[in-house]
Amino acid sequence: MLGRLRAVDWDMRWDLAFERCGSRQVLMWEYLRRAAVWAKACGAEEAWPFYDVTPYLDPEFGLPPAQAAELEELRRTVVWGELRKTCAGAVRLAGLAERTPEAVAGPPDLYEPLVLFYERGGSFSRDCSGVFIDLVGVMVPPGKLAGYLGSRPVAVLDDAVLDALEGEGRITYHQDEYGAGPLFRSRALGDDVRADEVLGPGLRWEPVDLPAGSAGLAAIGHLEAARRIGSLV
Repeated sequence: MLGRLRAVDWDMRWDLAFERCGSRQVLMWEYLRRAAVWAKACGAEEAWPFYDVTPYLDPEFGLPPAQAAELEELRRTVVWGELRKTCAGAVRLAGLAERTPEAVAGPPDLYEPLVLFYERGGSFSRDCSGVFIDLVGVMVPPGKLAGYLGSRPVAVLDDAVLDALEGEGRITYHQDEYGAGPLFRSRALGDDVRADEVLGPGLRWEPVDLPAGSAGLAAIGHLEAARRIGSLV
């Protein structure tokens, strides 16, 4: 885990920010959902959403001295406190899982969506009000912990699924009202230019002609699109 975090380019490239905001938005939501589930399970509700869960699982746990020093060196390279907390949490939870697997058995890995988020574009921050999370390319409100409990997960987060959520322009997704047909997306590219696509074999988007206004299709959000794409893997 330390190696993965060391390899992160924490300064997001603006030329990639908007292209990757679809996958990063889904990854942040799935992290917040998992963080809510873990917080509820181990009594860490007040620490949600960005926290180190290991003290709640095993207050006596500590990393080996050499690894702890490497983690501290990594933390000094990261600007925001919430980033430092989650980097520490990811490394320490991985260490706890190696030493005491039963301590982390049950819920899906807490930090994996967030580490993938970092790997796909670096850091996040807060807006001036401290309310919204700035993903670089899109602002999202974290919402309330209770709102995530019972939500359907985005369970498949492999590279093919995340790649399929990315693209140039403002993206909207469409499907038929029963959700049984193909998945379509429209990318607004500016100056009234629109690219319509259908998800084809290998999770590749292919050009398609859609009627004006996507007649006969229902719009769906990024999360539902991610679930549909994941179901095809």
